[in-house]
Amino acid sequence: MLKKLFDYKVDENLELFVLIKSAETRIAKNGKKFIAFNFADTSGVISAKFWDASDDDIKRFEAGKVVFLKGKRENYQNNPQIKIFKLRLANDKEPNDPALYLQAAPEKTLVMEEELNQYVFEIVNPTWNRIVRYLLKEYHDEFFKFPAAKSNHHAYAGGLAFHTLSILRLAKAVTEQYEEVDKALLYAGTILHDLGKVLELSGPVATTYTLAGNLIGHIVLVDEEIVKACAALKIELEGEDAILLRHMILAHHGLLEYGSPVQPHLLEADILHQLDNLDASIQMLKKSLAHTEPGNFSERIFGMEGRNFYQPKQK
Repeated sequence: MLKKLFDYKVDENLELFVLIKSAETRIAKNGKKFIAFNFADTSGVISAKFWDASDDDIKRFEAGKVVFLKGKRENYQNNPQIKIFKLRLANDKEPNDPALYLQAAPEKTLVMEEELNQYVFEIVNPTWNRIVRYLLKEYHDEFFKFPAAKSNHHAYAGGLAFHTLSILRLAKAVTEQYEEVDKALLYAGTILHDLGKVLELSGPVATTYTLAGNLIGHIVLVDEEIVKACAALKIELEGEDAILLRHMILAHHGLLEYGSPVQPHLLEADILHQLDNLDASIQMLKKSLAHTEPGNFSERIFGMEGRNFYQPKQK
């Protein structure tokens, strides 16, 4: 069985095909260019530096290309890293399809789609149901293919749908515990809360932020899509139903400094914010701890205030 990136131990030499998930040209202290890579396969993503990169190297080793990598697995400041010995592009006779190296959601698309449809059926408010159905139909393929983020959480093919479904499962438990929660509003807001990622991100292979993603962001982008849907469906934009749903989206990051134009002012909006954070945090922890030996601390997790986490010796 061929080894993958995270099958190699620290200080072990490696030789394998990997996907260039990202490649950023930077300037070193000596004034020379280098490439900051993120290499990926189905086991995960590891960073690497390609020092003294020529202009030809920068053009050749672009994000989305498959390369044959010779190097050594290392740790830098407790973060996994690859020391590059040799790098070349994969040729046509070698496994050069980027799709072979993509991590994917732990559940198949059809299974996720069937379960998601069950939640849509429970959105009994006709306004919210029509908007949700309209936008899911509009962005169906992207919704089930795109990641939920570039790197922090659910950053794999199908991650957006899986993240959404994970929150819906949590939301179901909350509505069963607390009868006063409006299930239809919570479900509708959950399904649409990150739909703007299909406009904010480029896709699952070499995920980058689009121009609109960088300058506008997924929260405002999906709010605009709701406004368009209301126009197409002849739904009153000034009516309470539309305003409540839009608030669910606009408030789901919780704080202004985290990108939300408003803070939550609905019970359901605050629940969505909390559940979104919970699911994202658990996913980041799972990803990090999966590559942490028992009795050791994980790398520092950027999305969790730079904290690292201990992997107990006994589970």
